[in-house]
Amino acid sequence: MIEDREIWACANLILYRYGDAAGLHAAQRADELLEAGDHEGCRTWIRIGKRIAELENIEPGDITH
Repeated sequence: MIEDREIWACANLILYRYGDAAGLHAAQRADELLEAGDHEGCRTWIRIGKRIAELENIEPGDITH
């Protein structure tokens, strides 16, 4: 299983590459992998998609240290 920090890194990269279409890209990859019978890969892309959604909802002032 991929660690959560790696999922966050992937989500950040996909968001950077695909912009507003990042969530759609993650969903499409999950569907492709499910069709291919790769259930673990599908679950991974679902996790990435959830993190993308979280990143899209973060406002600049929401991050605290």
